Amino acid sequence: MSTFPPIEEQMALLRRATADLVDEDQLRAKLARAEETGEPLVVKTGFDPTAPDLHLGHTVLMRKMRHFQQLGHRVIFLVGDLTAMIGDPSGRKATRPQLSKEEVDANAETYKQQAFHILDPDLTEIDSNSRWLSELGTEGIIRLAGSYTLARMLERDDFRTRLANNQPISIHELLYPLTQAYDSIFLEADVELGGHDQIFNLLVGRQLMKERGLDPQVVITVPLLVGTDGVEKMSKSVGNAIALEDLPKEIYGRTMSIPDELMWNWCIHLTEQPEAEIESRKAAVASGELHPKEVKMELARQLVAQFHDDDAATEAEREFESVFRGGGVPDDVPSHAAVQGKTIVAIIADAGLATSKSEARRLIRQGGVSIDGEKVADPFLVPDKRDEPYLVKVGKRRFARLEIA
Repeated sequence: MSTFPPIEEQMALLRRATADLVDEDQLRAKLARAEETGEPLVVKTGFDPTAPDLHLGHTVLMRKMRHFQQLGHRVIFLVGDLTAMIGDPSGRKATRPQLSKEEVDANAETYKQQAFHILDPDLTEIDSNSRWLSELGTEGIIRLAGSYTLARMLERDDFRTRLANNQPISIHELLYPLTQAYDSIFLEADVELGGHDQIFNLLVGRQLMKERGLDPQVVITVPLLVGTDGVEKMSKSVGNAIALEDLPKEIYGRTMSIPDELMWNWCIHLTEQPEAEIESRKAAVASGELHPKEVKMELARQLVAQFHDDDAATEAEREFESVFRGGGVPDDVPSHAAVQGKTIVAIIADAGLATSKSEARRLIRQGGVSIDGEKVADPFLVPDKRDEPYLVKVGKRRFARLEIA
């Protein structure tokens, strides 16, 4: 008797929130084989540890991995510790800086810890591609490079664009799709998951598996999550990301700041709410029966609970209501000491309430800075020394108690 759910039930879950599925008939055939033999599919997903923190955008892919776990398949969380030192060229306008092995190893440890916010630790296999890529040696790399042509490699959009704009393409970047493909060959993957921007790399793996006489992997990609600004894909470098390790109040507050039209996309990609329910709530908001803030608050609670717990979600909501609706002040406002004579712009930047002095000046021009409840209009304002600390507020969520020494 099969240990897997019916194929149509599996397909319904695996289709949810996907961008590409290559191809559906082959996936059905693989699921049928698993049902017949009782052997789970091998599902591979690679993560290059190029930065120390995962953010909500990474969890979209992890949710698809979790779907395969729920269906009883074998999921491999592949740490791309060697490919990270090459640098994935997908979507890049310039060559990525090459990381040292020490940087990659340190980042990889944080990835392994944070992944289990979404994945079941008892059902997740963690492997590292340096285990086999390091063993290839010079001869193996040459043979691997000989399995693909330069013309086909230059078909990918980012390489073609850089070539047309006379922007450099480093030789080592051409190896990236090939080494990722070799991961699939070594693991004999049935399915490879990735972000939509990874589609070229994943299809290279499919092609090389076929040429080596292996059953080619099915490719499933997920959309790239739009960040809190509602414009660009989520990225820490852009400043529109929510990290999995952020404090509950930060996750809650930044979720509440997203544009209303974005929250439906987040509900689909960051929660397990049934799609029919999401569509019903969307219709209720459109008709005026439901206020969008209620939907967003529920989304914020769910996200905090996922990465912390229910109590943290309740407390984050209480503080949000107190501070941003009732005009209150957080309980844990940090203190900052400044030398007398400094301008408010310098103080804000030094206190970490703005990323730079130029951002501090911009916030003041926009009316986003206040001292003791009074908006600051002059960026050259120098606060006087006094016994009581000033309460400085920057934007909607950043506070500091300022002491002038």
